[in-house]
Amino acid sequence: MKKLLALAIALFVSAPAFAEDKGEKTIAETAMANKDFSTLVAAIKAAGLAETLNGEGPFTVFAPTNEAFAKIDKDALAAVLKDKEKLTAILTAHVIKGAVMADKVVALDGKEVETLQGTKYKITVADKVVKIGDATVKVTDIKCKNGVIHVIDTVLMPAAK
Repeated sequence: MKKLLALAIALFVSAPAFAEDKGEKTIAETAMANKDFSTLVAAIKAAGLAETLNGEGPFTVFAPTNEAFAKIDKDALAAVLKDKEKLTAILTAHVIKGAVMADKVVALDGKEVETLQGTKYKITVADKVVKIGDATVKVTDIKCKNGVIHVIDTVLMPAAK
């Protein structure tokens, strides 16, 4: 229990720019209100997924920041933003059904979660660091009206179908 509490404190203290929402906004509205998600929001709009992420849910979104998108080659990112099918696959690979709060994510250590896109990512917890696939979770439990956002530092790439 101490380990879980320490992890939760470390994750919340590490990124104060992400204030916890009171759950009054949807996932899409919450992302749109945060400048650190401007690339994600542009991608959501380009893919036509804003309506979905404003929908009933509940969803858990592992949301990459602008810094995460900056790790991708600019030309490759521009090409993906123009390819609605590929962009939708990438974005839905960041979403799982249900509102899975941090304590439940930590309990999934060593297990896989399946995204709406169909890709499965392994959850690992080591030295107070939570990872989904290759992405590190930086901030947890941003509560939204239709689910929860966990902030990650890397864009997850889905398995080819």
